[in-house]
Amino acid sequence: MDEIEMPIEQHAELYSLIIEPTIKDQIIVAQKQDKGMAHIREGLDEKKRACFTLDDQGVLWFKNRLVVPKDMELRKKILDEAHTSMFTMHPGSNKMYQDLKQKFWWTRMKWKIAKYVSECDVCQRVKEDHLKPAGMLQPLAVPAWKWEDVHIDFIVGLPRTQKGYDSIWVIIDHLTKSAHFLPVKTYYTAGTYAELYISRTDLGTNLIRSSAYHPQTSSQVERVNQILEDMLRAYALTYSTKWDECLPLAEFAYNNSYQKSLEMAPFEALYGRRCRTPLNWSELGERVTFGPDLVTQAEEQVKFIHSNLKRAQSRQKSYSDKRKRPLVFEEGDHMYL
Repeated sequence: MDEIEMPIEQHAELYSLIIEPTIKDQIIVAQKQDKGMAHIREGLDEKKRACFTLDDQGVLWFKNRLVVPKDMELRKKILDEAHTSMFTMHPGSNKMYQDLKQKFWWTRMKWKIAKYVSECDVCQRVKEDHLKPAGMLQPLAVPAWKWEDVHIDFIVGLPRTQKGYDSIWVIIDHLTKSAHFLPVKTYYTAGTYAELYISRTDLGTNLIRSSAYHPQTSSQVERVNQILEDMLRAYALTYSTKWDECLPLAEFAYNNSYQKSLEMAPFEALYGRRCRTPLNWSELGERVTFGPDLVTQAEEQVKFIHSNLKRAQSRQKSYSDKRKRPLVFEEGDHMYL
């Protein structure tokens, strides 16, 4: 076997070791230089200073806790070590206070720790906010007339039907709560939706977009969306691949059912009466209403709806705001988005 010769190279390395005093040693030195500590030492015999003691080395203690002088740099060093070091990993303010108060004491210590943690950039970025949701409920204004303002929403994730539909487009009148349910496909373009909207509804309406389960936009319509999703998903489970054929029945069932915010059915709000069903009948007969009377009846109906909706909005806002906290921003404030 051939021998392998490998050259050995010598390398010179220089290491430097810097030894810094411990935090306890720094506190002891700072105590001797702090005028406030000298004032406390002079009054140790007073009853109000009974909690303070001096040990054999002249170190000042508060009960069994080391007194930290009013040295902002030193206090920040203690807070940094208790919060950002690899041995602590950003605890909350209460946990951090409970840990520090075992060994250290200074005036307004708990408040200072809470302020320090609230201003920690890392905590604001990664930690979940356990406070009440911010922002009070701001209901939308009640429109002046029927189908003046509309809301749209999409119910997605439904089984694909034989005709290729996999979603439902929901269009709701903000005043009467009457709704249209249209089967759609997820790949529809904006132009296709525009054609559908124009073909199914009257022109001259204002479109209000909202997202499901987000009552900050409009608490009433979001509640309607939840009801619709429950109803339509029930249809989808029963008629797995033919739920699109049942949409007209679902639309009728919703529009002919009592709505609490209106205190009537959407059909009553829109047309003045419900449609007849086996459980909801009325006497047959001809009812003739002429021009001025027809307008007067419609106006009275809209006034009644306005009153009911405003009362419902006030009730919903009162209930919602109990679980929220006000959020106020001033010019120059910074916030995370």
